[in-house]
Amino acid sequence: MKSFFKETFDIRDNEVQIALLMQLYVFLLITVLLIVKPTINALFLSQLGADNLPYGYILVAITAVISSYYYNKAVKKFSLRKVAVLTLTGFSLSFIALAVFLYYNFIPDFILYLFYIGVALFAVLTTSQFWILANMVFNAREAKRLFGFIGAGAIAGGIFGGYLTTLIVSSFNNMSAIIVAAVLLFACVPIVGFIWKIRIRKLSVFIRKKRKIIQEDEQSKSAFKLILESKHLTLTAGVISVGVLVARLVDFQFSDFAHKAIRNPEELSSFFGFWFSTYNVMALLIQLFLTNRILSFFGVTSTLLILPLGLALGSLLFLAFPELWVLIILKGMDGGFKQSINKAALELSILPIPYQIKNQAKSYLDVVVDSVATGLAGLMLIFVVRRLELPTIYITLIIIFFLFAWIIIIYKLRGAYFNSFRANLQRSLEHNDESKKSLLKENTISSAIRILQSGTPDDIVNLLKHLPNHRIRSLKLNIIELLNHPSDKVKIEAIEQLYHYKRGTANKEVFSLIKIENGKVVYKAMEYLLSHTNVNLEEEEIYIKYLDHENSYIAEASLLCLAKVANSNKWLSQRYNLEQRIEKQINHLHHHENLIRTEEIAQLLATIGYSGIEKFYSYIAIHFNNKDPYIVNQAIKAAGHTGDPQFIEPILHFLDKKEYRKKSIKALRHYGPGIPQMILKSIQHEVLSDNIKENIPKVLESFKTKDSFKALLTLLKSRDVVVRRESSRTLSQMKERLANIRITDRQLIRYIISETKYFRETLDAIATIQNQISISMAKQDGSDEFTELLIAREHLIDVLNDQKQLSLHCLFNLLSLKYDKSDVDVVYFGLQSELPDAKANALEFLDNLLQLKLKASVLPIIEYQIIEGQSPSNELEFKPTIGEEKTILVNLMRNRGKRIKITVLNLISLLNDKSYLPHLKFLKYHRNKEIQKYYRKVVNN
Repeated sequence: MKSFFKETFDIRDNEVQIALLMQLYVFLLITVLLIVKPTINALFLSQLGADNLPYGYILVAITAVISSYYYNKAVKKFSLRKVAVLTLTGFSLSFIALAVFLYYNFIPDFILYLFYIGVALFAVLTTSQFWILANMVFNAREAKRLFGFIGAGAIAGGIFGGYLTTLIVSSFNNMSAIIVAAVLLFACVPIVGFIWKIRIRKLSVFIRKKRKIIQEDEQSKSAFKLILESKHLTLTAGVISVGVLVARLVDFQFSDFAHKAIRNPEELSSFFGFWFSTYNVMALLIQLFLTNRILSFFGVTSTLLILPLGLALGSLLFLAFPELWVLIILKGMDGGFKQSINKAALELSILPIPYQIKNQAKSYLDVVVDSVATGLAGLMLIFVVRRLELPTIYITLIIIFFLFAWIIIIYKLRGAYFNSFRANLQRSLEHNDESKKSLLKENTISSAIRILQSGTPDDIVNLLKHLPNHRIRSLKLNIIELLNHPSDKVKIEAIEQLYHYKRGTANKEVFSLIKIENGKVVYKAMEYLLSHTNVNLEEEEIYIKYLDHENSYIAEASLLCLAKVANSNKWLSQRYNLEQRIEKQINHLHHHENLIRTEEIAQLLATIGYSGIEKFYSYIAIHFNNKDPYIVNQAIKAAGHTGDPQFIEPILHFLDKKEYRKKSIKALRHYGPGIPQMILKSIQHEVLSDNIKENIPKVLESFKTKDSFKALLTLLKSRDVVVRRESSRTLSQMKERLANIRITDRQLIRYIISETKYFRETLDAIATIQNQISISMAKQDGSDEFTELLIAREHLIDVLNDQKQLSLHCLFNLLSLKYDKSDVDVVYFGLQSELPDAKANALEFLDNLLQLKLKASVLPIIEYQIIEGQSPSNELEFKPTIGEEKTILVNLMRNRGKRIKITVLNLISLLNDKSYLPHLKFLKYHRNKEIQKYYRKVVNN
């Protein structure tokens, strides 16, 4: 039986019992409703006539408003279980009282009005309590799968109740039907208790605390105020009220035409019972075969449009053919769609609302709003139709007007629904964010000026490093004054800040710094003068005065200045013997290496880099291995200034270490627009480590050109998931900062679907290797070979799991390129949460976020990733495919990066299976030496 439910209705093992109980509960409620409603309606119409229906509508509205006041007090004071049991018991006793009145044939007009109002309140109150309970029992994802199945119980109850009414009334009488209804309703009481016991009491402690906090926060507010404060609830109230108003107008037309055609009360009861049951058969068929598909295809809010659009078509048909058979069709659309597609969508539309707010507001919506709308329909029929003596057909024109308003409100509800889901998900994650929050310290201009004027050198340096990368005019004078600060560290940082201001700012003050005895300050000052001032460094007097200066700091800085200018002016290079001076400086440092300053080496490296004299490049390469990180950074910088291709690969390898990364990126940027293609070739040849590849996108981003942007897009096609992950993250960050970044929807969808394919293949590979381990464990012999093979397979699974997680990151980075990044981030962190409700809400939010083209690809694997291990995999939409190990390994070799290749080659070498060799020939001349080594190991085994 469980297998049948799982396969047919997508119900999982731990959900079968509760789903059946909920379905039985609503089945009984609607069965009772379909017994008492036709009976009361027939008695009312036979004794009072259709002309008195509008007065019944108005009295229902007044009674609902009054009773809702006491009902909300009960909801705040008692649990839903107690309120529901009291409601069920009270209505059951009232139906028994009605049976007594029928037995003694004592049915005065006021008794008919009383029970007409009671049945109307019973319909909205008990079903409202049921759906509130359903919202407590199921989370968002469970609800979307199971509400269709549970709703089928309601429709089945409508069918059974309607036909049962016809059978009982025709065989016995109305009194017998009411007694049966009372007994069935009382049977719901133990069902509520059982549902509460097996599901509600098992709520997590966090959810209980969360609901208690919300309850304490919201209990002082009335339901009406809660609805007014929420745009989502206000629009939901609009959808419900207009829907009820239209339904009442349609119902009036249907009842009026039916009463005129059928005068006998018993025949009229049978007519109503037959058609109500028939409509429920239609609704059941729609529920079983269409509701879930339509909800998945169109989404919640778009599905709400089906009912008003169907009624609009029916109304137009009635204008052309004002006959009972058309009203039967129109009422059929209302009955068929309202209790199936529309009901499921409406209940799902309020899922994002927090529980305690929903508990108060939904009852108000279902009882008061529903009843007030019924009353308004009654007033409209009395004063607009009857008072003006308009034909009943004019009601159709009023219906069409309200259908138009209904469609507009649904359109607006879509945005509110989405925002509520976002807010609810963020609330679920708030407790995880406390550790991430930090207070901002002294970020005003006045506090910055105070630090610059009187702070310690460390405070000033720290402030300057964290100032925004743009000019702050109010700090300009204070920064220039720092050039005279006693601390050399402060002087250097002050010079860095001057780059943000107009070219030539403080050139005199900076020029004076080249005379002080600190190589780093002199070097930074000369660099600033060369690149950001209008000082004419080609004037001969500068070189005559400083190249042979007795102060070595000034002489070295002047030589650097000459090298930079001489690169584009060979005449200066020859006139002042640049080559000989550099060679002399190298010899000097070589013979006095124990006495030299690091600043001297740094200056010489920069000089060689700017000079463009290739014979000295080996000096730069030597210092790549210097023990001093400062010197290594200067060698990297100098290599970048040369623009020589021989340094590209060494600089790329420095991306591996954080202390060299910033300089390496700047150095690579000096190579110009051709570097992206060179980098792409290095990645393609698989010669770079993962740490290096992680930083390649940062290099490309630093260019901020179309070519670098295209290169990043190209990297999204890389076989290496590390490269794709970092490229997608970089593009996502660029999208936030640069408004002109554009990627077509077609491109993004292609990249996203490609990543989901990679993810699926990874899951298939893991499942296949795990299956192979299980098979081999059954045959284990305890040998060393078996142990080595087991370790190799387990290592491959570990690597695949790492790549699976990287692929997931990449997938969400790509989604943030297509959708709002904050929304995608909320989903991602929700999925990582330990709270089941947060995960379910995140999945549902993602379901609403994704367009149809992506849902089928993305959602199944995300759900599998989140729920894997918590539920049997055969309960999920996606199931990994277990294939042949050899096929999987060969595909991994051909379609994955270096890490997988090495891991798989190691496993193949232990398998000692020569049939793999023809598939590995393409690795024979691979650029990566480590891959070649493992390939030879396989061949030589």
